[in-house]
Amino acid sequence: MSAHYILKRLMMILYTLFVVSLIVFAITQILPADAAVMMLGENATDEALEALRQSMGLNAPIWMQYGRWLGHVLQGDFGQSLRTGQAIGPVMVEALGRSMLLAMLSIGLMLVIAVPLGIIAAIRRGRIADILVSLISYIGVSLPEFVTATIAVLVFADLMAWLPPTGYVPLTENFADGIAHLVLPVCVISIILIAHVSRMVRSELVDVLHSDYIRAARMKGLSSGIVLRRHALRNALLPTITIVALDVGYLLGGVIVVEEIFAIPGIGRQLIVAIQARDLPSIQAGVLIMAATYSIVNFVADILYAWLDKRIQYD
Repeated sequence: MSAHYILKRLMMILYTLFVVSLIVFAITQILPADAAVMMLGENATDEALEALRQSMGLNAPIWMQYGRWLGHVLQGDFGQSLRTGQAIGPVMVEALGRSMLLAMLSIGLMLVIAVPLGIIAAIRRGRIADILVSLISYIGVSLPEFVTATIAVLVFADLMAWLPPTGYVPLTENFADGIAHLVLPVCVISIILIAHVSRMVRSELVDVLHSDYIRAARMKGLSSGIVLRRHALRNALLPTITIVALDVGYLLGGVIVVEEIFAIPGIGRQLIVAIQARDLPSIQAGVLIMAATYSIVNFVADILYAWLDKRIQYD
């Protein structure tokens, strides 16, 4: 992998974030919300509102407001929340950390379950095990997160009282209690991922097992286990890296429902609160941070993919 390709990808990330910043800034300017009114209240006088708009630069042309905002963002300053008056950057980064913890635990659980299920289904193609894995996958894909979350809370929190229904406890404060609060949301998120990835692993492995180099390995007298571990899995599991990277983007967006149901103060829930309160700076910061996270994760996935598969060369 050449340094030119890495530089080109980094420039593409910067260009993507620039376009996202333009779009999100334009959309928030269209929304029917007045920052001055939100800060001073609806009972504020016209003179006070006009003075605040003047001091905040809200009367300046849109392009000038965007340039000023972008300059502050490049310095790590996302402004202050119109709802709380606090600095947005630390709050959003902390919320992103909670969402990423939820996403990484969900992806880890998914890989532990989905990959073996896909392997079993591929090896026993057309048999009962394959049919059962397919049935589980179809059920997982067909159930939306809010339905699965509701069922999980009713069964495991209300009826059986095994786990807490909602809330979030930092792992640094109480590790056991924090894990207990994460079990249900992690399992709910993992269900759809398991259904998706297990079918993909099965499909890729079935194709690989019918390739010429697998037949050649078997003709050399290698056992089925060695052929599977050394030759088939290495190539069949490579596309999983791309799928996992794409799933991170799905999790950052789709996890909003789960965070709201289980009252987890992640970045998705922060965005919901900001949209409901028409907190424009928080909306801008949240969307931009999520876009940056998604771009970086996909960049790392491309690098990892090329490192694991030497046949792939990026110019």
